[in-house]
Amino acid sequence: MIPLLILGLLIQNPGAHGYELLAFMEQRHYKYIVNFTKGSFYYNLQQLEEKGWIEQIQQESSSSGRETRNFKITETGRVEFEKLMVKYSTQSEYVNLQFYGALLFADEYDKSKLLELIQSQIDQTKSRIALLDEYLSNTQEVPGKIDYYRRMNENSRSHHLVNLAWFEQLKAEIEGTPEA
Repeated sequence: MIPLLILGLLIQNPGAHGYELLAFMEQRHYKYIVNFTKGSFYYNLQQLEEKGWIEQIQQESSSSGRETRNFKITETGRVEFEKLMVKYSTQSEYVNLQFYGALLFADEYDKSKLLELIQSQIDQTKSRIALLDEYLSNTQEVPGKIDYYRRMNENSRSHHLVNLAWFEQLKAEIEGTPEA
């Protein structure tokens, strides 16, 4: 998925350098789409360049005196972008929270500690909803144009609301059961 994001960002921002692309991914909260680190981002950037999907267009000194590596997508990269769009647009996956794996063994875990873990999930989910609310309240749709990123964030918010309700219900049920 990271290659698709990098290629797409270079189509939107030709001539951007790596740090700019990474900043876009962080500002736009792409971490909700794919897990990435600074290291995995730069590794993928390097791999795309080695495959010939992107190329360096210039090296220039920034105001700090450091050289920047600016990139553009190549024709081969455009072909790969098209393939990746089809690949990721035709997949549908199960909703999978890592918490589900831990929950499989909830009966073998201390009830009070389990309630703390569920509360942590509740707190994290509320935090994500607040971030999405902030983004959605600070952006407006352009009339006559579909803002896909906004729509994705609205959908993500809906999923988080469902998760929040589920976590809260689960917590209430556990609190209502006697100690084993």
